[in-house]
Amino acid sequence: MDAIRVSGLVKEFGHKRVLDSVDLRVGMGEVYGLVGCNGAGKSTLMKILAGLVLPTTGEVEILGERQRPGCTSGRLGALVESPGVYPGLTCLDNVMVRALALGVPRAREASAKALGAVGLAPAAGRRAKACSLGMRQRLGLALVLVGSPDLLVLDEPFNGLDPEAVRELRATIMGLVRDRSVTVFLSSHVLDQLGRMATGYGVIRDGRIVRQMSAAEVEAECSDYLSIRSAEPQAALARLEDAFPQASFSVMPDDAIRVGGGVTAERAGRVLAQAGIAVSEMFVKKRDVEELFVGLMGDGRSLPAAGVASRSQGTEAEGPCGSRRGGDGR
Repeated sequence: MDAIRVSGLVKEFGHKRVLDSVDLRVGMGEVYGLVGCNGAGKSTLMKILAGLVLPTTGEVEILGERQRPGCTSGRLGALVESPGVYPGLTCLDNVMVRALALGVPRAREASAKALGAVGLAPAAGRRAKACSLGMRQRLGLALVLVGSPDLLVLDEPFNGLDPEAVRELRATIMGLVRDRSVTVFLSSHVLDQLGRMATGYGVIRDGRIVRQMSAAEVEAECSDYLSIRSAEPQAALARLEDAFPQASFSVMPDDAIRVGGGVTAERAGRVLAQAGIAVSEMFVKKRDVEELFVGLMGDGRSLPAAGVASRSQGTEAEGPCGSRRGGDGR
């Protein structure tokens, strides 16, 4: 059973289509990172999952149950945009308000437990308006946890936090995954934090999911490779494939040969020289996670070619994405 299954989801605001035929699957127990530029549709998708926004068309299943428009599962906890807290109430009272609204048994005990889970037990009596930004983010997570959800939907949970607060919040989330087998669906522009948590990724651009991939696929695509350019690319490729049968090869759109599998420039150059094939360029290309995702989010030429593992791909082009941090367009 999938924790989230979205099929053909469309959301239009007037004449503007914010989500365009979104298909998405998140497995049970995953930490799934949704990545996209500002305005790509991340928050709108999360609001639909949380029952806060009505979809125009499409189907949403949460934990195996199909959701009616404007409704969501009681087993889902969502923190979208800023935490909704009462500034004049204490942290404990804020969580109790939600616990009582949900009908949670022994509301005070459950609220204290939720605060403890996010490291706010010492601040239970502090008013929300006196809390730092990092403490308010953790208070928001405690509000989500008080109903013991099986699925968390978190929109930019690291926004505005200092490095220590980010580390603590990340540890809290991963502790919930480890100890309570919670599935987490979160968006973030902080790619290095996602890389420490996510088991799967989805890239959204212009309201469409252009790529879904596992953490292993991301790691494979971000590994170093040898790039070789020759006036005889097909002959060079054939010679290299014969010489290094265990390596991986592909021809890029500009006819450069991409060689993976640990083949060094020295070994490849020697093979081609012996075959009398001239090389005009050869270098080791180092690619990181940021480069991969920025390409998918903003440069249509960087979309994966046919045959690359992908559940859904878009084909439209758009300008490059210029920001790694900040809120999503609504």
